[in-house]
Amino acid sequence: MTQRQAAQTRDLFPVLRPMPTRWADNDSYGHINNVVYYAYFDTVVNTWLMEQRALLPLEAGAQTIGLVVETQCRYFASAQFPDVLDIGLRVARIGTSSVRYELAVFRSGHNVAAAQGHFVHVYVDSVNRRPVKALPTALRAALVKLESTDAQAT
Repeated sequence: MTQRQAAQTRDLFPVLRPMPTRWADNDSYGHINNVVYYAYFDTVVNTWLMEQRALLPLEAGAQTIGLVVETQCRYFASAQFPDVLDIGLRVARIGTSSVRYELAVFRSGHNVAAAQGHFVHVYVDSVNRRPVKALPTALRAALVKLESTDAQAT
């Protein structure tokens, strides 16, 4: 059995984005439902890619697209509506055709993550859906800015 990793702190994430919760995010137990965290992660990663103008194809004809091939989330503390959360983002690994984004959810006024996880994108040819031989230059340059030498697997 592997040891559970401790919750991480805000300072380990170079990007922090506010995420207001919605009434519909709560479940019948009175806290944010687990699947909603994945929507937060997806929103923060894709918003950051759009801000960087780094390959998110909003228009038809994009040659390379990123597909999510792996996700994971661990929960340490509850959050609930009407919390405004901060979602932390960093890049843990840049591969030949893939990227591992690590994310953390912080409640307002808290320095330690309430939840943390990761997304892995594999970048593929938009027609044949096979991995590209190399990440596009603009994407790689943007990702390097968020790559953390201190990143640990979450």
